[in-house]
Amino acid sequence: GELTDDTKWLGGPSVGVPGEVKGLLYALDTYGTMTREQVMNPSIKMAEEGYEVSAVLNRDMMEEFEVLTRFKACGDIYLKDGYPYSVGDVIKNPDLAKTLTMIRDNGADAFYKGEVAEAMVKAVQESGGILTMEDLASYDIKLRTPVSGTYRGYEILSSPPPSSGGTTIVEILNILENFDVKGMGHNSKEHLHVLTEAMKMAYKDRGFFAADTDFIEVPLTGMASKEYAKELASQIDLEKAQVFEHGDAWAYESPQTTHYSIMDKQGNIVAVTKTVNYVFGSGIVPEGYGFIMNDEMDDFDAEVGTANEVQPGKRPMSSMSPTIILKDGKPVMTIGALGSQRIISGVAQVISNVIDFDMDIQDAISAPRIHAGSDWTTSDETIMIETRIDKNVIEGLKAMGHPVLETGDWMDYPCVQAVEMLPDGTLRGGADPRRDGKAVGY
Repeated sequence: GELTDDTKWLGGPSVGVPGEVKGLLYALDTYGTMTREQVMNPSIKMAEEGYEVSAVLNRDMMEEFEVLTRFKACGDIYLKDGYPYSVGDVIKNPDLAKTLTMIRDNGADAFYKGEVAEAMVKAVQESGGILTMEDLASYDIKLRTPVSGTYRGYEILSSPPPSSGGTTIVEILNILENFDVKGMGHNSKEHLHVLTEAMKMAYKDRGFFAADTDFIEVPLTGMASKEYAKELASQIDLEKAQVFEHGDAWAYESPQTTHYSIMDKQGNIVAVTKTVNYVFGSGIVPEGYGFIMNDEMDDFDAEVGTANEVQPGKRPMSSMSPTIILKDGKPVMTIGALGSQRIISGVAQVISNVIDFDMDIQDAISAPRIHAGSDWTTSDETIMIETRIDKNVIEGLKAMGHPVLETGDWMDYPCVQAVEMLPDGTLRGGADPRRDGKAVGY
């Protein structure tokens, strides 16, 4: 139950069985209208011809330089003559192009069986891990019912456990629904105080209850309950900050968790959040195949006896929050983010900005943002706050008892990506300038 080294997030023991290839191929086979060749050839071409290093990627390389030098096969891709690539340099990855071509031509078996699988197992086991060929061959995707809720007449559909994101977003919005948020004024002291307290309570429930529902019962109905949110909202003191413990979501349970957002003119919607967890995952690259192995074991609790403890075949809790919003059954928005625990607070704020404050989707994403409730860098009670927010508001929050960490004008995370369908059918994309977000229409 105690961490003695860094193997929870680096090297072989940190690697979970990868699911992305089977997940994407299932989506294509079940819902797609194009062939594997059509959807994969552009990526193969990019891997072969290369892409320019952005300022963000250059910074990531410099910050993770120790990881890239520790794991040679990873450094061979992301270091140039032993040093991080400069901004504007071109990175080519012919090994990745080879792997993608094999998947294009032979489907999931090209990844989960045969030479690629053997290379994964070899790389992981040589680094102290326990991944086997059987683990890869027996892996299968899970189809789960989305978390659903409503917010001021809009239907919210989001990621279910083991992701904690969807349930926590619905809980935050349910609490906010008990207040006249629009009347408070966007990013006013009153607005940010109520938003902070809602985040803190929802994140406490997330940390206590959320886990893989194949292994433990989670009070999903209770956490998404309007009545439960009303009871939580009644605990908020409008004059001062408080410290909260997790609530009793079971009391409201009946018997009976890189993001891209896509929408087309017909209203078809895709929301996908994918991750290798840390910037360069576990650091492990199977020799000759050009892709990074995840370090998703880090998302389990090290302690025994918690809802999110490590168990064979179990999926770890995450913060992924791919979300779809409807109104009267018609598409309104697809949204999600990257950024670990901050994904949840970022997506909830942008949804509120659009619905409560009638913001354009890009303005809603670019607007100054806060985070509170759970983070790997601060206490659960601290508000991380972008300093583009009015100084008087920040001082007012401090006077109410909130510990405040001023992050500068922009936080690094989360990076929210969204597409909105306007009432006249126009599609409007919004991309986050906090990292390498981009909106493209074609």
